[in-house]
Amino acid sequence: MTQVMRESSRDEESRGAQNEISRGKRFAFGKNWTRFLSVLNETRIQAAEDSLRAKLEVDHLRGKSFLDIGSGSGLFSLAARRLGAVVTSFDYDRQSVGCTQELRRRFFPGDSGWRVEQGSVLDEAFVRGKGQFDVVYSWGVLHHTGSMWQALSNAAMPVSNGGQLFIAIYNDQGMLSSYWRKVKELYCSGPLGRLLVCSGFIPFFVARGAIGDLLLRRRNPIRRYLNVTYRGMSPLHDWLDWLGGLPFEVAKPEAIVRFYRDRGFTLRNLTTVGGALGNNEFVFVKD
Repeated sequence: MTQVMRESSRDEESRGAQNEISRGKRFAFGKNWTRFLSVLNETRIQAAEDSLRAKLEVDHLRGKSFLDIGSGSGLFSLAARRLGAVVTSFDYDRQSVGCTQELRRRFFPGDSGWRVEQGSVLDEAFVRGKGQFDVVYSWGVLHHTGSMWQALSNAAMPVSNGGQLFIAIYNDQGMLSSYWRKVKELYCSGPLGRLLVCSGFIPFFVARGAIGDLLLRRRNPIRRYLNVTYRGMSPLHDWLDWLGGLPFEVAKPEAIVRFYRDRGFTLRNLTTVGGALGNNEFVFVKD
């Protein structure tokens, strides 16, 4: 594909995404991650690095290639690069691509070991064209594509033999998942919907976290919960991502394990939310 054709394709993808947002069919993920960059600090970056080391069971990524599918804020591409990997990042959302480019500019200006592109995981030719990687990472992304199982299949293509696939997928809660889909549709319906959803649910999330911390006798529970840095993320931006995150699909852990087992992958690491709300995390190794 020529450069002109690639740029035309990217422009078409951007228009398609923006059209979905304007029709209430897609959350403005990139806009949310642009705001997140204002609170990004060294503590959050180190937490992201710790998350990668723990889940991949490595001390570093030196000598490894790392593909970040749906790079979002760019935080985990940055973490992988700081751990020594040669990184390729891409996202469907143009603003998310801009976030990732901004982090590369801040921390690795002019770095040839970190490439940032716009593209869709649903574009099989695009994904195949990326080549093979030691680590393919896609945390909380593939269920937002509108075609999750195709996205899951395409995400497996660039994993090299012996390489690792690290993904996180929303847990299937049955009827509760249907309820959350309605909440997301209301949030994305327009300003009034966003106001209703945020005014109802953000206080709930704060209270739930604070009460949980009090029961566990943690110090300064409300302050701690508002500033928690699990994976280096921000609770507020995570809440908005959850409340507005359309498209929205879910899967039970066993369905994901079977899906990749049938494609020549072995489960290496699994962390579930125990039937609750949130993402189940999987690390597979390609046989």
